[in-house]
Amino acid sequence: MTTMTEASVREFKMPDVGEGLTEAEILKWYVQPGDTVTDGQVVCEVETAKAAVELPIPYDGVVRELHFPEGTTVDVGTSIIAVDVTGGAAAEAPAEQPEPAAEEAEPEAKPQGRQPVLVGYGVATSSTKRRPRKGPEVTVPAPAQAIQAELNGHGHDTVADRPRPLAKPPVRKLAKDLGVDLATVHPSGPDGIITREDVHAAATPMPAEQPAPVATVPAAAPAPVASYDGTRETRIPVKGVRKATAAAMVGSAFTAPHVTEFVTVDVTRTMKLVEELKQDKEMQGLRVNPLLLIAKALLVAIKRNPGINASWDEANQEIVQKHYVNLGIAAATPRGLIVPNIKDAHDKTLPQLAEALGELVATAREGKTSPAAMQGGTVTITNVGVFGVDTGTPILNPGESAILAVGAIKLQPWVHKGKVKPRQVTTLALSFDHRLVDGELGSKVLADVAAILEQPKRLITWA
Repeated sequence: MTTMTEASVREFKMPDVGEGLTEAEILKWYVQPGDTVTDGQVVCEVETAKAAVELPIPYDGVVRELHFPEGTTVDVGTSIIAVDVTGGAAAEAPAEQPEPAAEEAEPEAKPQGRQPVLVGYGVATSSTKRRPRKGPEVTVPAPAQAIQAELNGHGHDTVADRPRPLAKPPVRKLAKDLGVDLATVHPSGPDGIITREDVHAAATPMPAEQPAPVATVPAAAPAPVASYDGTRETRIPVKGVRKATAAAMVGSAFTAPHVTEFVTVDVTRTMKLVEELKQDKEMQGLRVNPLLLIAKALLVAIKRNPGINASWDEANQEIVQKHYVNLGIAAATPRGLIVPNIKDAHDKTLPQLAEALGELVATAREGKTSPAAMQGGTVTITNVGVFGVDTGTPILNPGESAILAVGAIKLQPWVHKGKVKPRQVTTLALSFDHRLVDGELGSKVLADVAAILEQPKRLITWA
């Protein structure tokens, strides 16, 4: 047996997976000592104060040691896994050095490789070069085959069974939302790449499962059921997302003077438009629900009242006016409340906004929201109506000036055209930072959102 030298062992350190984060908890190891790993392979999942993130290893080799067990919180910069880069796949690397022309083919290989979801995680500096991987040539240890198959989009196949279909990450998410197996889709894009149109075509014969009209964010995990087995109380450590949320909410509540206004509105016409849009060919395969039109209504209201889209810079004593809208959507997940945002939502068409909402919700439900997706928000929507709640007084997301709470949409008696009729009604609540948003501005924004939901044709006339 050849003795491993220290020079052959690479130490993979806990990276900074967010801006300024100092630690992360190891949730799950996907490899064990003795397993072969390849450049870009996910070796573990960690949870930071912002999200759960999968960590890919940046070189080839054989796992020598896992320095920490699952459930351990590790400081950024601390080594978490040792890999012998002279063994396994790494030993074969010299024989597989690509010729100069191979580097030109590298862009074609990118759709096949798993893209790291880390912030601040750089490109590997090892001599190993990424190449298009063919199924039979990939060495995956038996315990990791199911994981590698899942990463490639095959819930029941291994990498060795068939080549991985070529598709960009957004297309893979779309296929997952529609329940389409990419291996069964006929590609029409250049070099055999699967396009959105290919996925929609494959999904057409099978109607996609539609969610409940108002259930647009993932439901929270069921509350623990009291066992009454003699235990008087249970203590749960405050960490990860819950710890970060608590600190942020305390800071926001006691820094920004909150004002909340309410309005009850007849949204019957909006609900009819939702049903019509579900049948529109331009919206097929997209997430269409009341939240989509509420989000669009808020974007139009911000366009008409841009002063609401700002933040307060205490250090410089300035109001920072934002000329873009990164629209946050509060999502309840088993790990706690997170608020990913849709970047540049103000520039998106209704189909584009629907697609972005669908991807945001699917990613949050899987617990794969990246830290970058939760940074830079300007205005937020929280849909408490999915829990059957009429409304609430939401607390501002730190750094933002306004948050809109949407209550449950219920059939209620309503005076319509001089007569009491059953109508679809909801209550909206807008909280805003009174340091930079006065009552007039806040009232105008809330009134505009309500007016659009009551008469959705205003989405056209006011946009």
